[in-house]
Amino acid sequence: MASNPISNTWSLTKIRIRLAMRNKMFLFFSLLMPLIFLFLFVMLWGKGSPMKINFILGGVLTLTVMGGFWGLSVQLVSFREQGILRRFRLAPLGSGPMLASSIVANFILVVPFVFFEMVVAKFILHMAVWGNVPAIFFLVMVGSATFSAFGLVVASVTNTMQETQIINQLIWMVFLFLSGATIPLAVFPDWIKRITLFSPATYLAVGLQSAATDQVVGAEFVTEAVALVLGLLVAFEISRRIFRWEPEAKVPTSAKVWVLAALIPFVIFGAYENYSGKMLKRVGTMMSFIDRPSGAAAAKPAPDSQPDR
Repeated sequence: MASNPISNTWSLTKIRIRLAMRNKMFLFFSLLMPLIFLFLFVMLWGKGSPMKINFILGGVLTLTVMGGFWGLSVQLVSFREQGILRRFRLAPLGSGPMLASSIVANFILVVPFVFFEMVVAKFILHMAVWGNVPAIFFLVMVGSATFSAFGLVVASVTNTMQETQIINQLIWMVFLFLSGATIPLAVFPDWIKRITLFSPATYLAVGLQSAATDQVVGAEFVTEAVALVLGLLVAFEISRRIFRWEPEAKVPTSAKVWVLAALIPFVIFGAYENYSGKMLKRVGTMMSFIDRPSGAAAAKPAPDSQPDR
């Protein structure tokens, strides 16, 4: 009897959700750490304008979505070392349904966390407005899948848990501090801003901050969405091709360049954004808007109302 990839993916998704809920590291990066950042940033910076809390929420949602990158890579390597993946392989499954189930399960788990953080920001921290909820949901969906796929690539090219954690820490530090999620891009020197345009986390952070402050610009939103979708497709295909079920199957050191290959879409989009300057211009416009005092922030400007020349 032929196996059904969709049925297999859904069955694996339910199993992965149950296993993820037992993973303390996943719960920390997906729920506890973003909430710590939310309250900390609001206390340190969220005063003077009601829209600052919306902007902070956009960064916190970015951290929540990116948490799947760390959680999935560590979980899969742990499964491989413990021989759990070998048991999955005994069933008529390919690597595609196995990896796709990881992405779907992560999205299903992330959505309640995102909703909870928005409710906390609105009713406990007195966030000004809900923002552009459809845009937030779309970016959460695409961003969750994309960063999950990046985690799958790392899990596919590392041989041990220790190696996985080292690579994760290096990549995570870039995502954390060179994206605008924790430190606003506007405070960086111009040359650092231009470097951040090559990071996939920047497209997610700027998109969610724009959506949370209801400052979404159609053309730029499409750019961010397309960049993330292409990153998802490339990273998933790479992870599918080099995925290993057995702990004895070691990947050669040269294969680790596939991690860099997964970033090719963002190299292309980074070069485009450096040339056009649209994203950095929008970041400046957004920061000017949220820095307005309470009375002025109520009047929403039309960002980028002048065409680029």
